[in-house]
Amino acid sequence: SWDSVGGLDAQQLGVLQKVASRGVFWQHPSLPVAKVYGLQYGGDVEADGNCLFTAVQRAMQLKEAPVEIRLATVRRFVDDYEAADAEEKERLDKIIKNLYSPDMSTGWGVHVVQEVKLLAKKTDREALETEIEEMIQVGMSRESAIESVYNEHCLRVRDACSWAKYMSISGQATDEYDIVTLLYTEEGLLSVEMNAEGKAAAFGDDIAIQALASEFQRQLFVVQVHGKDGSAENSEGLIFFLPHSPRQEISHPPVFLLMRGTGWCGAGGDHYEPILAKLLPVVSKEKAAYIL
Repeated sequence: SWDSVGGLDAQQLGVLQKVASRGVFWQHPSLPVAKVYGLQYGGDVEADGNCLFTAVQRAMQLKEAPVEIRLATVRRFVDDYEAADAEEKERLDKIIKNLYSPDMSTGWGVHVVQEVKLLAKKTDREALETEIEEMIQVGMSRESAIESVYNEHCLRVRDACSWAKYMSISGQATDEYDIVTLLYTEEGLLSVEMNAEGKAAAFGDDIAIQALASEFQRQLFVVQVHGKDGSAENSEGLIFFLPHSPRQEISHPPVFLLMRGTGWCGAGGDHYEPILAKLLPVVSKEKAAYIL
C-alpha cells in the first residue's frame, strides 16, 4: 500500500490513495479500448543504477532478470536507431551529447555542476593508473592527471554507439567498460568519480524509457507526485503522468513507474520504483481519479 512509502506528506499520500481506490482512466490512442486501473505501490528497489530495469521487471512481473531487460532495451534502441532516417539519428545523437558530454562553455545558467561520462575498458584500468602515477611524479595534481589520461584514452558518451555501450553497463564484473565521471563547475574540474571497483551501473534515462516502451509495445507512464504549493489549487496539481509511447503500435496495457527525484541535476539523478496496475471493475470515466 502507499502507506508504506517513506517521505510522503499527507497531500501526496492522499492523491496516491485516490489513484489506488478510484483508478486512472486509460484510452488506447488509436483503438476503441478504454480501461480503468487502480495503482498500488509495488515496493522499493535498490537505489542503484539498475533501479529503472528492476522497477519495470516488478511492475510487469517479468521472469527476465533486470540485467536481461537492460540489454534488451539497448538492443531495441540500436535497432530503432539504425532504422531511423538521418534527421532522427542526428536528433538522438544531439540529445545524448547534451546529456553526457555537454559543451562546457554553456549551460551554467541552469546547472551549478555538469558532468562528463567516460567509458574505460576494464582491461585498461591498470595501465591507465600507471600513466596517471607517472604524471603525478612529474608534478601534476592527481585530478588533473586523471582528467588528462582518461580524456585521451577513454570513450566519451556522445552518440548512439557510445550510449549503447554505456547503457549496457550494470555494474557487474562481466561488463566490458567501467563508468568514470568527471564533474565540472564553471571554474573547471571539481572532482572525479573513479569507480575503481567497477560497480557503478548506468542509470536509465528518457532514451532508455522510450526503448523500453518500444520493446514491450506498451505506453510507459512515469508518475511524479509533488507536495502542494501556492500555485496548486486542487489535488490534480499534485500528480503528473509523463507518457512514453512505443515507436510502433501499442499492443498491451500500460506500465506505471513512480519516479522519485534525488535532487541531483545530472543525468541519471532519479530513482524509479514499481507501480502495480490492477484492472478495476467497470468504472465510468468521470469517476476515475485521473484521466490519462
